Amino acid sequence: MADNHPRSATYRTTRTDGGATVVTLHGELDLLAIPALSAALDRLTSGAEPDLVLDLSPVSFIDCSGLSLLCRAGNRVRYRVGRLRLVTPDDGFPRLLRCTGLGDTFELYPGLAEALAGKDAPGAVV
Repeated sequence: MADNHPRSATYRTTRTDGGATVVTLHGELDLLAIPALSAALDRLTSGAEPDLVLDLSPVSFIDCSGLSLLCRAGNRVRYRVGRLRLVTPDDGFPRLLRCTGLGDTFELYPGLAEALAGKDAPGAVV
């Protein structure tokens, strides 16, 4: 059933010249999308010092299972002394994080270029 849900998140993975892995998520980050995305993120965060950028710009919806997935990825990255950056150009997702008590959990950037530069950009929560 999860494979047939047309709005569940899909993803594309690319590697940058600097060594970071960029995962661009599309659609809805919901319960139906979690199994495939969880397996992919577990693979990407399994090595030493993973450097991962999740581009959430094309994501239209995130539910509690999506937040749980992001927290799991963040915990795996921190445990392996890596880095996880989230790209979220609008204020909706940061507001959701604040409301759930997760406001200081992630590095947030308004655009992919800022996230890849890794500098404290306006709107970044480090």
